[in-house]
Amino acid sequence: MEWLYILMPIAGVKIFWPGLIILGVGVGIIGGFFGMGGAWMVTPGLNILGFPMAFAIGTDIAHMAGKSLISTMRHGKFGNVDYKLGMIMLVGTVVGFEVGAQMVMWLERMGNVEKVVRWIYIALLAAIAWMVFHDVAKRREKERLAAARGEKLEAGATGVEWHKALHKIKIPPMVHLKEAGVYCSAWLPIFVSFATGWLAGILGIGGGLIRMPALIYLIGCPTHVAVGTDLFEVMISGLYGAATYTYKGRTELVAAMIMLVGASVGAQVGAVATKYIKGYGIRIAFGLAVVGCALSILMKLVQPWVPQFKDALDTSATVLVLGLVSGMSLYIFIRMIQGVKMELARKKAA
Repeated sequence: MEWLYILMPIAGVKIFWPGLIILGVGVGIIGGFFGMGGAWMVTPGLNILGFPMAFAIGTDIAHMAGKSLISTMRHGKFGNVDYKLGMIMLVGTVVGFEVGAQMVMWLERMGNVEKVVRWIYIALLAAIAWMVFHDVAKRREKERLAAARGEKLEAGATGVEWHKALHKIKIPPMVHLKEAGVYCSAWLPIFVSFATGWLAGILGIGGGLIRMPALIYLIGCPTHVAVGTDLFEVMISGLYGAATYTYKGRTELVAAMIMLVGASVGAQVGAVATKYIKGYGIRIAFGLAVVGCALSILMKLVQPWVPQFKDALDTSATVLVLGLVSGMSLYIFIRMIQGVKMELARKKAA
């Protein structure tokens, strides 16, 4: 089975190349759908496939930049991108990203990068999963209360409304974000983008894992606008991050190109799917994907304590990541096809 493995010339490791294709196509669909580069799956996925963590981070960012450009163009046609908000957030994103990237280089010199990055991932994924499902539970509670009063909850209602409290902070300059339907202090998106950019630089993600829920829960964007605007930010931070990590010699361009070919196709599918799967359907699917990703990383973390199960845990983590990407991508693709069929049937009936 040697033919299934390819040598990565820069990283100096042999990688299961079908895994790279699955990650590329699947994360292209998932990234285009959720509004992120998908690096929250790809970085641990590459690490599980055999890349050292620093190379997994740099390689993922390189492939993410090109894919996000394709997704952003597609979402822009649907009116899902608030370019003004994206440009404001760019300031904090770039500064935060460089701070995070420098921290990774320092951790690598200390020999702690693998363990520290994985534990940060676990903590972050657990927090985001709680936030998403807490929001869904609150929304359903509001629906039950509205039904008890004989009313119907408005379509734009959300479960948690943290953004309303943050909008009361009136530190000038104030900005009106047309596509997002938000009026707030410009410092709010700048602060959010710095925090997400910093984590992006550490974890090797475009920031979408944190930025997409931050746009929804902290800034108050509708889900579909958060998806498109986040992809715009992922594209910018990805291009900057790819240059930074390539300069530091931590980007495996062969792997990035293999994934990008599949991702460019998958990104188109994911972006179109948001037209047919709206609001809380996106949030619930996102939460489930986060939980699965956290479990795969946990399997790598516990290996030093149970060395006799190392091979089994390695295999299980690989199967879980690739299975999660494949299953979620298939679900999104099927829902898109169903939506297209229903739309065509309505047009034919009309």
